Amino acid sequence: MADRAGRQRALPQQVGPPRDRMTRTRRARAVRNRRRRRTIGLLTMAMLGAVIVAGVMLGGHLLGNRGPVTDYAGDGDHDLLFEVHKGDTTRVIAQALADRGVIATTPSFMTAAEGNENIRMIDPGFYLVRTRASAASTVAALTDPDNRVGKLTVPEGQQLDDVTDLRNKKTTDGIFTLIHKASCYRIDGTENCVSVEDLRSAAGAASPEELKVPDWAVKPVTARGSDYRRLEGLIKAGTWQFNPTASAREVLASLVDTSAVHYAEDGLLEAANTVGLTPYEVLTVASLVQKEANPEDFDRVSRVIYNRLDVPQKLQFDSTVNYLLDKREVATTDADRARKTAWNTYAMDGLPATPICSPGQPALTAAEHPKDGDWLYFVTVNSDGLTLFTRDYHQHLANIEIARRNGVLDSVR
Repeated sequence: MADRAGRQRALPQQVGPPRDRMTRTRRARAVRNRRRRRTIGLLTMAMLGAVIVAGVMLGGHLLGNRGPVTDYAGDGDHDLLFEVHKGDTTRVIAQALADRGVIATTPSFMTAAEGNENIRMIDPGFYLVRTRASAASTVAALTDPDNRVGKLTVPEGQQLDDVTDLRNKKTTDGIFTLIHKASCYRIDGTENCVSVEDLRSAAGAASPEELKVPDWAVKPVTARGSDYRRLEGLIKAGTWQFNPTASAREVLASLVDTSAVHYAEDGLLEAANTVGLTPYEVLTVASLVQKEANPEDFDRVSRVIYNRLDVPQKLQFDSTVNYLLDKREVATTDADRARKTAWNTYAMDGLPATPICSPGQPALTAAEHPKDGDWLYFVTVNSDGLTLFTRDYHQHLANIEIARRNGVLDSVR
């Protein structure tokens, strides 16, 4: 008992912090730390955002407050010749314009062209536009006929050279002049054209192969040597497109080649076999028909030509006398008719050396399908174009007198 009473009981000792109290303290501290970090993060993001906004505002100020360019303003800076190719869609055209620096973006052009039938139906060819122009301005430029370059329209009956009518003093542009005018365009004030002189030179100097002369015309073309008139009739009446930046020889070759394709498609080669002539001779007959008659008489004049060739008898057409004259009228002089040339059918037998114009399809059809008849003579007897046909020479002389009385054969020379 004494020993048990003498021992002292060990007092409780603290061996670690109270578990519950310490856990709550740490949790509170962690919450405070998270809040502090979140606040710091938000402040940092706010400061970074402010820096970005300031940078954008400063950049906008330095760039004149412009955002991404989607369309240019105005009518543009510099002239540019732009080509639309066969089969190009509006989107393809828009992309090409953007690539050439004409418009800012493809979508801007698509929007400006929406619903525009003239753009949707635009013909292949060359058009004057301006760089860095608004899409609306570019659409307007492409649909303005005055901006089309290299579009050539050859009227029926046109010849290579200009011709002046002695009665009314009116000059009709020849095909060379028409090509020259169609080729002209200005780039920032500088005019570019294919000259008439260069066209004549190329027509006479280039080889038939270089000029794309079709096989059926090579022999007669070669026979004319360096005479530029050897290409007469080989540029078909119609509307054609050529590259205005090409040389004179290249322009002529393009037109002759395209014309040959259309002559063939229109049946010239097959018709020649039917009437027993070469395609070139049928083309020549058609040119005479075009110059000698009104459309309603084309097939009968065609028959007169074939009948006279069959006799054989000189054609004696005033149109072949006039062909080499730059000033002309219906009536021809004795001196003109007596002049020996490769075209004057008063002074030579058979057909002239070349066609005397580019005949239209009605004249070609008449040459290919002449009307049945035995006529050998015809003369137009009044200003309305009434033409009398006969086989009898004496009747023909009487018809000529009617024409004289009506003033058809009067001369101003």
